[in-house]
Amino acid sequence: MPEGHTIHRLAADLGERFGGRPVRASSPQGRFAAGAARVDGRTLSGADAHGKHLFLGFPGSGDPADGDWIHIHLGLYGGFTQGAGPPPAPVGQIRLRLATEEAPRVYADLRGPSTCELITDEGRRAVGERLGPDPLRADADPGRAWARISRSRTTIAALLMDQKVVAGVGNVYRAEVLFRHNIDPYRPGKDLARAEWDAVWADLVELMREGVRNNRIDTVRPEHTPEAMNRPPRVDDHGGEVYVYRRAGMPCHLCGERVRTAPLAARNLFWCPACQKG
Repeated sequence: MPEGHTIHRLAADLGERFGGRPVRASSPQGRFAAGAARVDGRTLSGADAHGKHLFLGFPGSGDPADGDWIHIHLGLYGGFTQGAGPPPAPVGQIRLRLATEEAPRVYADLRGPSTCELITDEGRRAVGERLGPDPLRADADPGRAWARISRSRTTIAALLMDQKVVAGVGNVYRAEVLFRHNIDPYRPGKDLARAEWDAVWADLVELMREGVRNNRIDTVRPEHTPEAMNRPPRVDDHGGEVYVYRRAGMPCHLCGERVRTAPLAARNLFWCPACQKG
């Protein structure tokens, strides 16, 4: 499932390509036909992201607050295909197609999302209220997350994956940020110090911003890159240099201990038992 930085990058791309322009919207698959018809021909005011949720805004014709939003959650299998020029004949299960008729002509096809629905401004606010603070949003309040973490007996690794606590953090950022701060992933949230949480949050903000800029996840510090350590670069279809994610059984870059893995919060957790002692 794409992590939050991917959705923010996607929002920026779609906003740049379609923002401020009349958009033709259709649903070749047919499952979003009514929603597409409602926004077809209207101007896309902008794209926004909160955690793993994407929002495409279409203002109303009267009251500026009376608008519509296409709410998208890619889930495990969703994704956009974008291109230039007139859109080709639909192939496969395209839930939503966006296209422009004026130059420069561009299009974007959405396939396989877990959610693609039309909601109002009120619905948009309701989705945001259900989510925790997003490290990539300027309006994020890390204190909201801390209020829940500091009272919880749930492990910090599980809390970081709970989108109601922190929005946008996925399995890679969870594993990596806990390693970077030498935090045992099984430590209960209530046993975390506020200073530790503040440091984790600040690190997430910086790491995820880098993820948006580079469109990939890199979490190793400069002194631990392949060049600095004279080691082979990572070979993995996820790309990016990491400390523990998907490195089970391999030696830790820092101490040499074997990286471990175990299921936690419906995903595989990765950690170094020596660097992340309880």
